[in-house]
Amino acid sequence: MDMAFSEKAELSYDLFECTRINKVFFSRYSSDCIDSYYLIDCRNCMNCFGCVGLVNKQYYIFNKPYTKKEYEEFINSSNLGSFKTHQEFLKRLETLKLKIPHRYTRIYKSVNSDGDDLFEARNTHGSFSSRQTENSKYLFFCRNNVKDCYDDSFQGFNSELVYEVAHGFGGSNVAFGVRNYFSNQDAHYNEECHHCKNIFGCEGLRKKQYCILNRQYTKEEYEELLPKIIKHMEEMPYVDQKGRIYKYGEFFPPELSPFCYNETIAQEYFPLTKDEALKQGYSWKDGEARNHKIDIENKDIPDNIRYIADDIVNKVIACGHRGNCKEQCTEAFKIVLEEFKFYKRMNLPLPQLCPNCRHYSRINLRNPLKLWHRKCMKPGCPNKFKTTYAPDRPEIVYCEKCYQAEMY
Repeated sequence: MDMAFSEKAELSYDLFECTRINKVFFSRYSSDCIDSYYLIDCRNCMNCFGCVGLVNKQYYIFNKPYTKKEYEEFINSSNLGSFKTHQEFLKRLETLKLKIPHRYTRIYKSVNSDGDDLFEARNTHGSFSSRQTENSKYLFFCRNNVKDCYDDSFQGFNSELVYEVAHGFGGSNVAFGVRNYFSNQDAHYNEECHHCKNIFGCEGLRKKQYCILNRQYTKEEYEELLPKIIKHMEEMPYVDQKGRIYKYGEFFPPELSPFCYNETIAQEYFPLTKDEALKQGYSWKDGEARNHKIDIENKDIPDNIRYIADDIVNKVIACGHRGNCKEQCTEAFKIVLEEFKFYKRMNLPLPQLCPNCRHYSRINLRNPLKLWHRKCMKPGCPNKFKTTYAPDRPEIVYCEKCYQAEMY
């Protein structure tokens, strides 16, 4: 429960960017770990607590080794079901994080690539959270054989020659589309089209060819008409309310979006206030008036799960933010029965934020989707690199060579 960008996890809670995890809690950027709490950048660890950057370790507490008996005594005496204790452990983990060197980027099994959270990438630049990519640039969450693609997000599964597309599987020579799945070819300015070839400006088509604005043409008519449309788009471009010009070759203007800015995940990664969004030409959805009848004020949420009865289930609990944030706060939330059973079983404190605010808290753990040029902080090392750690960040940032030498 309460996870983001994680996979192959079992009996775990509050994870971000974790893989192949079992009984791991309040952790991020960790993989192949079991029975552990409060991990950052750990791999193949078991029975570790509050650790940063460890590999192949067992019975460690805040990066120090202990015997099995000492570790078990610590776990049994740590009051893990207390929210107050949980907050204290988080503070200790953040303090430790600032003392441990950090790899300048999370790029693994890759060649000539830059960005962050890349795996099996080749000649991939300015990209983030992507896997199996080649000869591509400016990608976000593009996976499973992406080749010769540019400015794409949530794209993958044998895609090639894809440009300015959001959400799609497969395809070749596809551009300016949204949610086009299953191997479209030679398709521009389309939405929700599957298994199509040679289509332009179409919506919701399946297994079609030579269509413009959902109208069927012959191959000859299509090839004659399409250049005329493109020329017309270049000579009479769309101009939005801010005076921005959109000729052929630009993605759809934001003011044509059926969604308001704060209804999309753009608000998650680049949060704006209402005034900031409107100033940039985006639409905004005002929150609905919420007249919750609060059963439990946030300050009155019981501290320790051990002493909470199941009558708390389905009661309306006030969120700690009370709507005073940019996180689409619902101002209140409930604990459902299966959720409560999970907290009890795993001895976890009750959350004090609504699900939306919890989600934002997790994704805010990610470094910005931006790169800075920096130098390795290891004294005497001349190596330079691109990193998501801004120059004013407090973390110690090492190049790959120095990080390996220091941590392994």
